[in-house]
Amino acid sequence: MTTPGDPHHPAPGRTGGGYRTSLPWRIVTSASEYVDRHLGWDRLPVVPGLLTLLGLRVRLRQQNLYDTGGLPSVDLPDPAPPSAKHKVNRTADGSHNDLGEPRMGMAGMRFGRNIPLDRIAPATAESVLTGPSPREVSRVLLTRHELIPAGSVNSLVAAWLQFMIRDWFSHGTSPTDRPWEVQLLDDDPWPERPMRIMRTPDDPTRDPQAPAGTPDTRVNVSSHWWDASQIYGTDEAEQRLLRTGELGRLHTWDNGQSPFASDPSRDPARLPGFWLGLAMMHALFVREHNAICDHLHGAYPSWDDEELFQRARLVNAALLAKIHTVEWTPAVISHPTTVAALRANWWGVAGERVHGLFGRISDSEVVSGIPGGDTDHYGVPYSLTEEFVAVYRMHPLVRDDWDLRSADDDAGLRQCTFRDISGPDALKVLGTLRTADLLYSFGTLPPGLVTLHNFPRFLQEYRRPDGNLQDLAATDILRSRELGIPRYNEFRRLLRLEPARSFRELTDNAEWAEEIERVYEGDIEKVDVTVGMYAEKLPTGFAFSDTAFRIFVLMASRRLNSDRFFTEYYTPEVYSKAGLAWIDDNTMVTVLLRHHPELRTALAGLTNAFVPWHTAGGAAA
Repeated sequence: MTTPGDPHHPAPGRTGGGYRTSLPWRIVTSASEYVDRHLGWDRLPVVPGLLTLLGLRVRLRQQNLYDTGGLPSVDLPDPAPPSAKHKVNRTADGSHNDLGEPRMGMAGMRFGRNIPLDRIAPATAESVLTGPSPREVSRVLLTRHELIPAGSVNSLVAAWLQFMIRDWFSHGTSPTDRPWEVQLLDDDPWPERPMRIMRTPDDPTRDPQAPAGTPDTRVNVSSHWWDASQIYGTDEAEQRLLRTGELGRLHTWDNGQSPFASDPSRDPARLPGFWLGLAMMHALFVREHNAICDHLHGAYPSWDDEELFQRARLVNAALLAKIHTVEWTPAVISHPTTVAALRANWWGVAGERVHGLFGRISDSEVVSGIPGGDTDHYGVPYSLTEEFVAVYRMHPLVRDDWDLRSADDDAGLRQCTFRDISGPDALKVLGTLRTADLLYSFGTLPPGLVTLHNFPRFLQEYRRPDGNLQDLAATDILRSRELGIPRYNEFRRLLRLEPARSFRELTDNAEWAEEIERVYEGDIEKVDVTVGMYAEKLPTGFAFSDTAFRIFVLMASRRLNSDRFFTEYYTPEVYSKAGLAWIDDNTMVTVLLRHHPELRTALAGLTNAFVPWHTAGGAAA
């Protein structure tokens, strides 16, 4: 555990510069950066590639974690008083994860940064709305004319990602006053002039007396921890509504109806971004929670409702983290080196088989993985970062057109557009078609590749639940500028990557290079980070860019290392022996088959549920 004043809690704005700075580590990190810059980690055989990524991760931990919590603040969230139960239970709001710093990572605390705080550009009308207009970027560079598929994965990757994002971060509800006003060209068909995009909510904890030039900050209204808050809620009142009060169980999504049907103000279907894929994932893992409760009740019949709920929540959250680490991410970045690296995050280089036979054989996370190891914040209080949010803007994964088919015989059931399966209409589909058929359809349809000219057209004309029309592509560009995310070349420099010296160097697609050059009026330094990442040549097996991957290298492991429920409290005494065995024994495939055995044929022989499934009566799609 860490306490204020120790090396894990440095002065405001500092990074983890003291982490592993001995001479051997300086040699490893310098050599890794040299090899990566001159050869590329992805061009190396697996073992030297892993060593290179290890060195890069250490360097990123040293130089790309910045704390915003020490900037002038007022009215910080007030966690409940400490109690004995906080040692073994996750709280609804994420407080008390670090027992010495109970506010760390709780809902309402600030996003951190992966760039120096003095490099955060203030949000002005000029910096946000010009150079070029976000709407021009959307129309010319992002518009999808036809789907560019990511054929190595299926559309569950898009559903899963948004399901995870609902757990990780949200800037909250935008105020309706003072919208950004985007000027439109004469030929722009947008029905309103100017286009209005709501601002990101201000930081309610920012001290109004803060000195001029203090960097802008925002808060995460979700818990920063990987704690399945999208299932369990972010406050005690919401969590009580979700629970049945019997045997630890949660209310299920019966007949396509959400657990909040009696309280429309809490209905997730009425929140922006809700769609069928998100509803299916939510319903699946509510049922998984209840299955875990039943399993634990059978193993420990004396446990009451509260004990069953708390242990099942720990197990379910850890299972989600495991699936994301060793299944989802290796599917979308399926380079042999990254597959090995991600599996090592969970089981270490000793591997899953050794873990199954002997458990942890070393205190080293490299040898035996992160779960069950030591908690480490790398010298910076834990939080998710604005750069992490920016690189997870992956709307191109979402298809526009959906061919819903039967898992029994692949017969067509319904042709839908994304508009038909988003918002409250998603629950109508979930309530009228078998969930197994919907999952089968997602499992056999490719998502979009995260690249230029592949943004879902329906999301460029997205009608929010409040009735407002929104171009999410333009909004994505504007959000990164508004939140002080550097433009592409500067972003790469701050990650110690080579910037693009020309538009032809930025992308190997000559037509795209010319389009980007026209839009940005020949200034390579103005290219937005999203455009640059979407334009890059992708490493083998990747569905998104190598630049984005650098933030993943840093933050994917940090979310595990900093969370004591994945590290020193990942024990039978906290989870129960039966609970840890459930995590070890299950995958996304087993979860799907437990609740939808009709999918057995489609999933036969597959070890990763995010790759294309078998079509009914045929081979994998």
